[in-house]
Amino acid sequence: MNEQTNERTIALVTGANKGIGYEIAAGLGGLGWSVGVGARDEERREAAVAKLRAAGADAFGVPLDVTDDASVAAAAALIEERAGRLDVLVNNAGITGGAAQMPTTADLAAVRQAVETNVIGVIRVTNAMLPLLRRSASPRIVNMSSSVGSLTRQTTAGAETGPIAVAYAPSKTFLNAVTVQYAKELRDTNILINAGCPGFCATDLNGFRGVRTPEQGAAIAIRLATLPDDGPSGRFFEDDGEVPW
Repeated sequence: MNEQTNERTIALVTGANKGIGYEIAAGLGGLGWSVGVGARDEERREAAVAKLRAAGADAFGVPLDVTDDASVAAAAALIEERAGRLDVLVNNAGITGGAAQMPTTADLAAVRQAVETNVIGVIRVTNAMLPLLRRSASPRIVNMSSSVGSLTRQTTAGAETGPIAVAYAPSKTFLNAVTVQYAKELRDTNILINAGCPGFCATDLNGFRGVRTPEQGAAIAIRLATLPDDGPSGRFFEDDGEVPW
């Protein structure tokens, strides 16, 4: 275990080699934290780590495919070896499931892939990291969701919830429900777990059509990662406040 690293707050951000994930890592690194950059692509991952280090962050690469049991187990072992614990987990990795998502013509394989990455991947990573999180004095879990996953907004006349998306939007609704279930199970622990919506950010996930910057989108994750010990758990937030489920 690295003694200097052990004195810092230790965070892992999945899907952190670019976009919102990278900006979350940069924001947490700016707080003086040691930040694991979780990503599948080795070249992009190491480029992100180098860029973060050049900016003064204590960043380290974590090879991580959230859809692969062995990869996730290896990531947990790497953090165990490096720091012996984990203080903050940000489950940011996600996919859209493709462009055409009308329910009646959906590619079921694409729907399954969205759920595998956006939901099961979060469960897989969270469960692997929980033993390390339990060693933290103030553990936090942040699940990056989307307001399109809000059933209240989806069923409110006139609410802007984007195009019909039978893979992406329901996968975020599923993730929100999973967040609530974790909060219920962990209610008697010091672990706080919440969902956060970054807003419609310009990233390659949406062809850079978003109206917010990735840095703006990262703000909610940083806020939830730094909640006080008496902060909320099992809730859903965006910059303007709580999002209805």
